[in-house]
Amino acid sequence: MTLTQSLPVVYTAQSKHNFFCRDVICEYVLRNQAVPLNPFRIFDYFLGDRVDRNMIRRANNNCVRIADEIWVFGEISDGVFHEIRYALELGKPVRYFTLSTRVEGITEVAPHEISLEEEVERSVGLSEKGLREVIVSAAQ
Repeated sequence: MTLTQSLPVVYTAQSKHNFFCRDVICEYVLRNQAVPLNPFRIFDYFLGDRVDRNMIRRANNNCVRIADEIWVFGEISDGVFHEIRYALELGKPVRYFTLSTRVEGITEVAPHEISLEEEVERSVGLSEKGLREVIVSAAQ
């Protein structure tokens, strides 16, 4: 391996409830020979609300577009769901992982094994079954 060797770029999607795990997620991605684009490392926690949140979401969507793959960590929030759906529209591979405060505790899981945060159904306007159909379609 050379220092100029190309590595895949991975957008790391995670709930704002787990923003404190941003470093372990980046470590996990780097240890798996990819470059993390982590929104909470790029924009901290919505830049402390110094910028309109919709502008941050727009910037996140640009990162999704730039990335080669999307890796989802932990429970899926409404924002993460929208990132997954956008990634699928773009034909990007989406993978799912558990979340832990240690790299050793993170494992890849099948799409049907993921958990959804409670507010997702209400805010997205789909039933849990509809949400899961979108998520599972990423694996097909």
